[in-house]
Amino acid sequence: MALELEDGTLFKGVSFGAQRSISGELVFQTGMVGYPESITDPSYRGQLLVVTFPLAGNYGVPPREHMDELLKDIPAYFESSEIHIAGLIVASYSGEDYSHHLANSSLGTWLREQDIPAVYGVDTRALTKRIREKGSMLGRLLLPRTISNGLEVPHLNGEMANGMRTPNGYNVGHWKEDFERTPWVDPNTKNLVAEVSIKTPKTFPPSPSTALKHPSGRPVKIVCVDVGLKYNQLRCLVKRGIEVTVVPWNYDFQQLEYDGLFISNGPGDPAMMTDTVKHISTALAEAKTPIFGICLGHQLLARAAGADTLKMKFGNRGHNIPCTNLLSGRCYITSQNHGYAVDSKSLQVGWEELFVNANDGSNEGIRHTSRPYFSVQFHPEHAPGPEDTEFLFDVFIDAIKRSLQDSSALSQPVIFPGGTTEENKKLHPRVSVKKCLVLGSGGLSIGQAGEFDYSGSQAIKALKEEGIYTVLINPNIATIQTSKGLADKVYFLPVTPEFVRKVIKYERPDAIYVTFGGQTALQVGIELRNEFEALGVKVLGTPIDTIITTEDREKFARSMESIGEKCAKSASASSVEEAKHVVKDIGFPVIVRAAYALGGLGSGFASNEQELLALCNVAFAASPQVLIERSMKGWKEIEYEVVRDARDNCITVCNMENFDPLGIHTGDSIVVAPSQTLSDEDYNMLRTTAVNVIRHLGVVGECNIQYALNPDSKEYCIIEVNARLSRSSALASKATGYPLAFIAAKLGLGIPLNEIANSVTKVTCACFEPSLDYVVVKIPRWDLKKFQRVSTLLGSSMKSVGEVMAIGRTFEEAIQKAIRSVDPNNLGYNETDALMQIESELQFPSDQRMFALANAMHNDRYSVDKIWELTKIDKWFLKKLKGLSDFGTLMTKYSAKTISSDLLRKAKSLGFSDRQLAKFWSSTELEVRRSRVDAGITPVVKQIDTVAAEFPAYTNYLYLTYNGSEHDVDFTDRGIMVLGSGVYRIGSSVEFDWCSVRAIRTLREQGFKTVMVNYNPETVSTDYDEADKLYFENITLEVVMDIYQLENSQGVILSMGGQTPNNISLPLYRLDVRILGTSPEMIDTAENRYKFSRMLDRIGVDQPQWKELTNIEEAREFCNKVSYPVLVRPSYVLSGAAMNTVYSEPDLANYLARATEVSRDHPVVITKYIENAKEIEMDAVARNGKMIGHFISEHVENAGVHSGDATLILPPQDLDPETVRKIEDATRKIGNALNVTGPFNIQFIAKDNEVRVIECNVRASRSFPFVSKVMGVDLIEMATKAMAGLPLMEYPPVTIPPDYVGVKVPQFSFSRLSGADPVLGVEMASTGEVACFGRTKFEAYIKALISTGFKLPRKNILLSIGSFKDKLEMLPSIERLYKMGYNLFATAGTADYIQEHGIPCKFLESLGGGDDLIQKAEYNLTQHLSNNLIDLYINLPSNNRYRRPANYMSRGYKTRRMAVDYQIPLVTNVKNAKILIEALLRQYDLEVSKVDYQTFSDAPHSAVEDPMSLSSQLFRVVGQGNSLAQLLAKSPFKRKHILSVSQFGRADLHHLFTVATEMRIATERDGGCLDLLRGKVLCTMFYEPSTRTSASFDTAMKRLGGNTVVITEAHSSTVKGESLADSIRTLGCYGDAIVLRHPEDDSVHTAAKFSSVPILNAGNGAKEHPTQAFLDLFTIREELGTVNGLTITFVGDLKYGRTVHSLVELLSHYSVNIQLVSLPTLSMPNRIRTSLVKRGQLALESEELTPDIVAHSDVLYCTRVQKERFEDLAVYEECKDRLVVDNSVLKHAKSKMVVMHPLPRNREVSEEVDFDPRAAYFRQMRYGLYTRMALLALVLAP
Repeated sequence: MALELEDGTLFKGVSFGAQRSISGELVFQTGMVGYPESITDPSYRGQLLVVTFPLAGNYGVPPREHMDELLKDIPAYFESSEIHIAGLIVASYSGEDYSHHLANSSLGTWLREQDIPAVYGVDTRALTKRIREKGSMLGRLLLPRTISNGLEVPHLNGEMANGMRTPNGYNVGHWKEDFERTPWVDPNTKNLVAEVSIKTPKTFPPSPSTALKHPSGRPVKIVCVDVGLKYNQLRCLVKRGIEVTVVPWNYDFQQLEYDGLFISNGPGDPAMMTDTVKHISTALAEAKTPIFGICLGHQLLARAAGADTLKMKFGNRGHNIPCTNLLSGRCYITSQNHGYAVDSKSLQVGWEELFVNANDGSNEGIRHTSRPYFSVQFHPEHAPGPEDTEFLFDVFIDAIKRSLQDSSALSQPVIFPGGTTEENKKLHPRVSVKKCLVLGSGGLSIGQAGEFDYSGSQAIKALKEEGIYTVLINPNIATIQTSKGLADKVYFLPVTPEFVRKVIKYERPDAIYVTFGGQTALQVGIELRNEFEALGVKVLGTPIDTIITTEDREKFARSMESIGEKCAKSASASSVEEAKHVVKDIGFPVIVRAAYALGGLGSGFASNEQELLALCNVAFAASPQVLIERSMKGWKEIEYEVVRDARDNCITVCNMENFDPLGIHTGDSIVVAPSQTLSDEDYNMLRTTAVNVIRHLGVVGECNIQYALNPDSKEYCIIEVNARLSRSSALASKATGYPLAFIAAKLGLGIPLNEIANSVTKVTCACFEPSLDYVVVKIPRWDLKKFQRVSTLLGSSMKSVGEVMAIGRTFEEAIQKAIRSVDPNNLGYNETDALMQIESELQFPSDQRMFALANAMHNDRYSVDKIWELTKIDKWFLKKLKGLSDFGTLMTKYSAKTISSDLLRKAKSLGFSDRQLAKFWSSTELEVRRSRVDAGITPVVKQIDTVAAEFPAYTNYLYLTYNGSEHDVDFTDRGIMVLGSGVYRIGSSVEFDWCSVRAIRTLREQGFKTVMVNYNPETVSTDYDEADKLYFENITLEVVMDIYQLENSQGVILSMGGQTPNNISLPLYRLDVRILGTSPEMIDTAENRYKFSRMLDRIGVDQPQWKELTNIEEAREFCNKVSYPVLVRPSYVLSGAAMNTVYSEPDLANYLARATEVSRDHPVVITKYIENAKEIEMDAVARNGKMIGHFISEHVENAGVHSGDATLILPPQDLDPETVRKIEDATRKIGNALNVTGPFNIQFIAKDNEVRVIECNVRASRSFPFVSKVMGVDLIEMATKAMAGLPLMEYPPVTIPPDYVGVKVPQFSFSRLSGADPVLGVEMASTGEVACFGRTKFEAYIKALISTGFKLPRKNILLSIGSFKDKLEMLPSIERLYKMGYNLFATAGTADYIQEHGIPCKFLESLGGGDDLIQKAEYNLTQHLSNNLIDLYINLPSNNRYRRPANYMSRGYKTRRMAVDYQIPLVTNVKNAKILIEALLRQYDLEVSKVDYQTFSDAPHSAVEDPMSLSSQLFRVVGQGNSLAQLLAKSPFKRKHILSVSQFGRADLHHLFTVATEMRIATERDGGCLDLLRGKVLCTMFYEPSTRTSASFDTAMKRLGGNTVVITEAHSSTVKGESLADSIRTLGCYGDAIVLRHPEDDSVHTAAKFSSVPILNAGNGAKEHPTQAFLDLFTIREELGTVNGLTITFVGDLKYGRTVHSLVELLSHYSVNIQLVSLPTLSMPNRIRTSLVKRGQLALESEELTPDIVAHSDVLYCTRVQKERFEDLAVYEECKDRLVVDNSVLKHAKSKMVVMHPLPRNREVSEEVDFDPRAAYFRQMRYGLYTRMALLALVLAP
């Protein structure tokens, strides 16, 4: 179907309504729900309705035959008895996949019943913009004359076809010939009211129980003039007890007896309604009743009163339009549908404006100043839309009642609630604040993560905009919030009542915000609530009493009951016995929640008494009170974000539907915004409740309300209200573009909503509800595999560590993007190899739930109905996912060559990625990309503008979609792209967001345009005001390339976002993306353990011994050689086991036995583990390999604890100057060798002044924010300037006080992770970090520890120390504890040891099992822990000398876990224990001092350098030996002939490749030319054709500064008969070396005999090609890191392939397996084959390239079948295309293998392989250049 616009624009789509053409006026509507109500609204008569929300039909259509209970013979669910629109235009249609308990048919079925055409697949956003810009216009929907004309797209799952447009370059040819013709019809020229109005009067009586009586005893009567009446207006009047008589539009109602006149809404031009206007004028003149008009009724009343009306450009149609009451100043959110408006300038005397549109200033209501007449333009009866103004019916009826009681009321204006504007201003004045204290949230933990960095940062921006001096307390050093540019002053102190009180006394602020720091800040607010007034501090925003009500479950339930709202049936209990009692009344199953707990901590479901008792015991440890509620598992979970100001303006910004039913914590649920399966009635029922609740509670600012909604009825109950910014708030802000935290901060200052501008549109106000024209999906990220023994089941306690958000124009597009965002290994919604019990996984969900769904749906293993029974996930979602699963199956039947462009476009519109399609098609991502781009299928860029394109937006907040036909933005900026860090996870968190934002801000300060790419809703980097353009998109090769090409970007910075961007650095680089900073090839050198190891050897930097091993015997040998302990790291995950420390041979055997195999395909890397060594962190910045800034931090813990879990000290306090010098020297060498430009981080291990490198990250590391803030030098700013080529100061001065130490402490979330063992090891476990400052490391440490929630011990300390070594080390500290007066308790062995040394100590023991119950309480360890009798538990487990079975639970583990579950401070590391005890010994007063804060606002003016400053901390490092010169000086090939590979040993090859690597670095660094061979001349003489070899030598010589003389046989004296010997002698006179290629096998030896200069063999017949073999070997080494251990397969002409012969000879120096694949006539010569057999390297020979051979290959080396070598051309023809490598072959290959070819090729490697990243043959040429440069230099260098 085609949509033609009056201006000639054409869109195409798919018909889903009546099969007929139609014409009408084109209008758009921005509502997100309510299509059944909208299309039956008579006001839409004759209009083609464009719905901006892209998904239609989701909840189907309710039964048409159901009649209204109150009004009897009118339909229950619709606004009239028929559909009034002329046609419907939507972006996407759900088809028969609808889901709602009331639905009994699809939208399409209903439209066809009523003969209404409809089309989907149109870019409705582009269409809306066109209407917005040009105004409402005529349009027509045209059916094709024949379905086969190519314009109709097959109906596939109701999704989007491709919209098209013309003009603007879209050539649609003679399309008109293919479509039906229908005349243009302008409905505004008709009397539409006559068509829709009732034909004869009809009376609707009220229910006798509610009927209002006239003083005479008859019912109170209203006459309703039906000019297009919506049934809900009738319902609103009749349910209020009024008898309503509905009369036709032109009826003379004066003859009737009535008490009030009501004029309805309706369609068309009010100027045509002369009869109606005349009758209303008469009523006005008679003045016998109050009058109320709505919409068209409003316009008719105005015309009757003498005013004019005018046609609007495109009208107001939507459910989110703000209207300000001019009497009270209150702003209401209204539902509207009109194209005409009253001209307020034409109002006559006695009339005044009542409401105005807060967006466009148009008139929205009038009233008479001395009569009870009023009217409104909007729809107070809603349906669809918000119910906020339904009270106007009460205002009207009150006016009628007053006039019936006293006729003088007819001479008075209508009275409205809400007071006057002046009164409201006086009641709620703006708060005068000069200095405001903002409380942050501290370290990131599960349940309280990066969302508070975002919300706090936004709040500070808002306060700064209002000119308020802002002080922040937040010890989270990794966040942007605690950086310069936001708060004026930042205190790095614990967010606890004690410290906040101290800061208030020190700073004397006049206001405080406690709602931007999560539960941490809220708790402080609650505890200090009675002190704030005395301290002179006003709490801004929501009152503390409100917060207490929402936090105390029972108070909250009572509060809700008082306004008639339902919470779940519940009761509180303060003891286990009480809990058992109250559950009898509620009944199982129940949910148990701890009061005052964030993220569901201490909560869970209990279905019997045993489960109840277990939950209560844990909950009481976290809280003095538990709430026990009725469980509503299986109900829908719905959330609303609500905003309210001090003047009671109230809006809901975003509603969200949980994909998972109630029962899974919302933080662990997939969340979709806006809701997809709620009808208008559901949506607005919950919205109205939200508004009522928030008003009742008195929230000022922002809050979140969560509901449980019964999917089979309208029954709902409130789960909870969060009266603060929450995780959902951050998600809602990013989902809608509405800056919730920013607005909330302003509201707390008393600024009303309608006086704050919408920062996105710049022309509308903030008092509105965003319209979305896209779908958002949030998916949590779990990292449960990092923890031993953790429960992976999802429930009411949150476990996820981060979340992703994806935006699409369809649910399918958005959810597939989101799945990919969670983990780069996820391709999308696909079947996976994950091992799982599908049914159990569906019934008891874990972090694998999405994969279980995909596996269940694959090949119809489970039906949608069966999955629904097991999961209770709404069938709408399940059907959508089933559609994806089926489409994926369909895709496997195609290939990249056979897929049609329509089907490929369809796949992309459903969110399938290029990589995903490549998997289906046994192709490669880059080939799919090429096919897609060649077919013109590229994404379009759309804006998130909060208004669904209704108003022009200046937003830079963007996403990509394939469901659109035009871009919303232009691409003239050429901005620098910065890739963010993606999802927060353990190991990559807010610190990388800090780096990204600092890079963006630095670039913007320097005048660069910037583009941010990230998909994490919790971050500051995804704030729309941080970068010039923000793409909320995946960080994948496909997406980054799409954006890079669209933006024509100047370059990409990928070193700021952690490992996610680094992973795609090399593929991007190989696609010619300009990477700013260190070359991705150097990044690869640092990340490939072989390359990095060789580089360290080359530059003389030490590293721990390591080896990659392919069998258990080798592993045993290596471990015995280096001695235990060792670090074992699998190259793939061994049944959930990751990196581990192994202490003995049995331990090793046990560990490796858990692997399915240790083999060549699954090797393990074993590294010598150095015990009792110190780990040291180096963060540095370099430019072109030269260090320009660095800082060294020391770890408190010994090496063996992951650096992310380590305690860091800066400046280092205990490092030997010699160790520091060695570290700096090693860093300088590594930076130079990698030619680093930008940030890099190296971890060192030091013992006895010996320094070794553990690893090097050529990117920003997690410690960059810490070192930058502690030392006052922003390393990221320096790094960004270095990468952008900007001027900078090297080693800027460091000015820190003399007594000043920063200590960074990890933040753990073990309490969230049920069952996880809280011990530190080589796998990172912390979720966040904090840092504090002190005069000593002990003072800083203790503050930082308190910041993580650690409580300092009061009296009782329990010790359990495993190893004798730790006991010995701890003894002095234990003695100090005793002397300080602590009561010491200890477990058996530890108690004996302590007592032996004369220290009194009480023995406790856990007997385990049921024995604990009979043990005496005084000795019972378990009881001491569970009764909170222990203040600190120091548990130092012994090294695991022998790995026990996975199900074995040691007593140590049990007690550690108990300590976590009962909130008892726990220390499990000896170094941490010692520093803690030392800190306790010093008894610091912890008063606020100058070291605790950093001042930013006046720093540029007042910074005075302290003469005692530690500026020596940064050292300038200069000078380095010229390693390349040294290497050349030691050349073993100087002035030698290079004739055969047999001349070269392993050491020679190593020397050659080391020089080749140096050549590569030097070439890149020095702009491509080195002057090593200046003045030297190379002669090249080729007797056979050559492109690559000749050009390669020519280029190599010139890049080395020399010259070449090129001679070809055709132009040489050879044609005159000159001998080779003579030619060589001649050239020897001119050049310094000769490169020779000759067809005869002995040619090079002849040449060498007669040459006075070195001969370099470039190929002698079919015998050898040594330089090709060198470059081939170098290629393998560079691509795969090593040659040893590989399987190399040679394919093709092995008989004449001289490159193969040479390479096979060189491989004799390595441990490799060789596979030979060739036809019998082209098999390997016997002498070479025999040599291979003798060496034991020949693995197999084959005539076919089988899948098994390919699967085992690390290198596939292909050769050309050389026509010139065949005497019989028939044999050549038979052989030439028998062995071809294409994508169908490579689908069996490893992901990390390479395809090589010496080139030129014929057809033996298909061109489609060129787009596979494994195709290395063109890169081979580049490696060849460096190899030949190295060879020439080694031969010719002086």
